[in-house]
Amino acid sequence: MIRIIVRWLIITVAVLVSAIIIPGIRVDSLTTGFIAAGLLGVINAFIRPVLIILTLPLNILTLGLFSFVINAFLLKLVAYFVTGLEVDGFLAAFLGALVISLVNWLASGSFIIRTNTWPRGPQPPDRPNNKTDCIDLEQKGKDKWE
Repeated sequence: MIRIIVRWLIITVAVLVSAIIIPGIRVDSLTTGFIAAGLLGVINAFIRPVLIILTLPLNILTLGLFSFVINAFLLKLVAYFVTGLEVDGFLAAFLGALVISLVNWLASGSFIIRTNTWPRGPQPPDRPNNKTDCIDLEQKGKDKWE
């Protein structure tokens, strides 16, 4: 749960940074940025995978660069639904999507998102004396029958 909140805050900061850097993007308040980041996260979780699959041949042909066009479209879609977030034109949406992706990528690679988990759970316990989980059938058989 903490991880979701941290990612939401990072995307909020990314939306606000893109509004500062890109002249065609305006965010009225911090609350608007927070709501826009939440909606962007939901849309990226549900609609973006469908669009990626539908545009897979074009994405392969452009070596993945068409993903930025999809991100720009999704940013325009969020601006359509969130009052207080304005994105003027496709170029502003494209540059805003680039900035949001860059900030999200930088934050995901930093210490903020990382946890002490090994790939998706706690780390496995250390094995003393290099023992493995395998059973040595020959040794077990000798002990049992001798």
